[in-house]
Amino acid sequence: MNDKPVLVILGPTASGKTELAFRIARQIGGEIVSADSRQIYRGMDIGTAKPPREMLEEIRHHFIDEKEIGEPFSAGDFAEQAAERIRELRQRGITPIVAGGSTLYIEGLLKGFAELPPADPEIRARLTRELERHGAEALYRRLEALDPEQARTLDPTKSQRLVRSLEIIELSGQTVTALQRKTTGPSTGIDFTVIGIDLPRELLYDRINRRTAAMMQAGLEAEARRLYDQFRDQWRSKTLNALATVGYRELFEHFEGLHDLQTAEVLIAQHTRNYAKRQLTFFRNRLDMEWVAAPLDEAGVDALVEVICRRIG
Repeated sequence: MNDKPVLVILGPTASGKTELAFRIARQIGGEIVSADSRQIYRGMDIGTAKPPREMLEEIRHHFIDEKEIGEPFSAGDFAEQAAERIRELRQRGITPIVAGGSTLYIEGLLKGFAELPPADPEIRARLTRELERHGAEALYRRLEALDPEQARTLDPTKSQRLVRSLEIIELSGQTVTALQRKTTGPSTGIDFTVIGIDLPRELLYDRINRRTAAMMQAGLEAEARRLYDQFRDQWRSKTLNALATVGYRELFEHFEGLHDLQTAEVLIAQHTRNYAKRQLTFFRNRLDMEWVAAPLDEAGVDALVEVICRRIG
């Protein structure tokens, strides 16, 4: 069995990791292990920037279109199942390439998870009451003061991880950041070579703006409308985490009459830029990786593919 380190390609959204992984896999006859927490769901296509159908047909992509919306699938599930897929591929002589940007998926696969205290119903209930009374922003400011690194990786509007982070501090007397740094790595027996795609912030943000416009032109509004019509009750009750996702959330709010379509598009781009910033903060603070300059043209892509293929070949 091939015991060379498994290549992991990371980067913020819109950085070009999907195309790079595809080109490498095509050249070496590999398969891609997708580390994207939303692309695993069927029906969420345009808004999650899934690879085009022709790419999926040419190269096997694991963990894309494998679950129905609402079907539970956690970062722990991914870490366990992705390691198993990697071992199976290598036993068959196929080179796996991990590519994606979902921070907890990646961290779980590479490092494992810290031993975190179990939930405490009393503390959870009290924090939830504070959330309802004072809003997510107040709890977020508290977390910023106690665990600034963890706060920078969270969306202040996503209350579940915010409450859990504060709960852990109360229960353990330690921050999530400190606990996660104590992990010694999962016992998968797999070594990884981790490469991050780096590009200037202004270029990244321009790519995000242009990709948002392209998604709208490709029919994102219609895709979101179909999902809204199917799942509006669960979305309103906040019981379907998959759809609390940039690209869908803003359009659902538009369908609810909170803002017009043009504002929704502006917000999608803005929130995607915010998400990319949080991804970069997480990668730089929590993972050991080699950053490579993003290729800016076709020749640059070809050159980077050749360099990486020689390293893993």
